Amino acid sequence: MWDVAARRLRWHLGRRGAFLLIIGAGKTCWGISFLVDPPPTQGLELLTNVCDIRHWAWLWITAGIVTGSSAFLRVGRDWAGFAAALVPPIVWATAYMAAVLGGDYSRGAYVAIWYLTSHVGVILWAATVPEHSVPPPPRRRRGSAA
Repeated sequence: MWDVAARRLRWHLGRRGAFLLIIGAGKTCWGISFLVDPPPTQGLELLTNVCDIRHWAWLWITAGIVTGSSAFLRVGRDWAGFAAALVPPIVWATAYMAAVLGGDYSRGAYVAIWYLTSHVGVILWAATVPEHSVPPPPRRRRGSAA
C-alpha cells in the first residue's frame, strides 16, 4: 500500500518536484532551528542590526513553504519555488560578505562561497533540469540469446 502511494507521489512530483520538496523541507527546518535554538550570529550583523535572528528565521520558513508547495505544480509553473529557494541563501551570503568587507568576520568569505555554490548554484542548476525520463532499455526479442 505504501509503496503504491510512494510511486504515485514520485510520478506526480517528477525530478524537479522531488528536488523542490526536499529543499523546501530543509529550508523550513533550518528556519525553525533559528526559532527553537538561535545560533551565534557572528557574521550576520547586517541582518541582526535590522531585527533579531528569530525574525529572520521566518525568511527561511516562508521560502521553504513556498518552495515545497511549488513541488506539486507543473513544470513551468514551479518557477516560484526555485525563486523562493534562492532568496535566503543569497541574503545570508550577502550578510557574510558584508561582514568580511567590514573586517568583522574574516571566515565569512568561506561561508558566503559555501552558500553561493552549495545552495544558489545547485538551485540554479536544478531549475534548468528538464522534466523527462530516460527511455527504458529495449526489450529483448523472443528467441534471442542474451
